[in-house]
Amino acid sequence: MESIDNEIQRVVASTKILRLPKQKLATFGVTDIHYYVLTVPAYLSVEENNKETAIREGRVIAERPRIITPYYLLHTEGFSQSARRYLNILVEKYGPYVPGLFYSYRNELKNLSIVAKDLDEVTRDIDEAATKSGDPLVAIIQGEDELWDVSLLKLIIEIMRQSFPANSNDFISQGLMNIDSSGLPLDARLKLEELFVMVKQGEVEPRELKEELDRWGVFAEYEDRFLAIFG
Repeated sequence: MESIDNEIQRVVASTKILRLPKQKLATFGVTDIHYYVLTVPAYLSVEENNKETAIREGRVIAERPRIITPYYLLHTEGFSQSARRYLNILVEKYGPYVPGLFYSYRNELKNLSIVAKDLDEVTRDIDEAATKSGDPLVAIIQGEDELWDVSLLKLIIEIMRQSFPANSNDFISQGLMNIDSSGLPLDARLKLEELFVMVKQGEVEPRELKEELDRWGVFAEYEDRFLAIFG
């Protein structure tokens, strides 16, 4: 496990973000980032590493950021015991209802090609084409072939880090981070109302709504409305 961790850290350290998107993540919508991950093919030796470049082209779809609290995360599945211990430390230090932003995304790899050009030349070609196109959401990364998705994750984290201040200010300016007496941010209240409508219209299963109510610890408050769905 330690050797794997060390390898990941090495790849992260060696990854170069050659072009960041010119536009930050949208606060109230989906952001579609067009990325290129450039690597030297793993089958080439050190002496041959300037002969070919692997180009992975795809999309990172960043969903609308959500406001959450440590309490919400503690009632979400998928965290290890160590991660849950960290969440408990946050609760003890800041309280269960301190709001924060949660970013989610999905990766869609569209194409893998190998060209007979060195990495610097390929970078210049793609960068010039992106500039001419005027697309503000193009990113270029130089990574390592076998762990290219780790390099991509470094890009995603950097984009989220740079977007966080503006996204937070947008939420604060509209009062969406205000916490009510039940420990819910206004943004979460609005999301629950949206889910009720979606369930009624058949777009979301009632189970998903029940799970979200449980994560926020407010099922009792909404129980009558929830049961009325089945009446």
